Amino acid sequence: MDALTPNALVLTGRVTRADVPALCARLQALLDGRAVAVPPAAATVVDCDVGGVIRPDLALVEAVARLGLVARRAGDVELRLRNVPAELTALLDLVGLTDVVGHIRADPE
Repeated sequence: MDALTPNALVLTGRVTRADVPALCARLQALLDGRAVAVPPAAATVVDCDVGGVIRPDLALVEAVARLGLVARRAGDVELRLRNVPAELTALLDLVGLTDVVGHIRADPE
């Protein structure tokens, strides 16, 4: 995250399918609280840090896909994954969802 993108959603621990609706609600609340004075040409960027997630699996892939859908429905919102474990990158690629988010930054070495 940086000073120009203060919107952040941090996922930690094990993400289950039961967690997905609450994660989507957290993202929606974050988007509902964004500044109204954003210029029309500027997109809102939300960094989603998944570096603290334990055992990336298909439940996390579902969460990322649904968060991407919430961002798209909000209009002019870019969801960026940060600190992405290699396992999650491989799963997103396997199911064809690497384009769901604008940018994927790998786990820092």
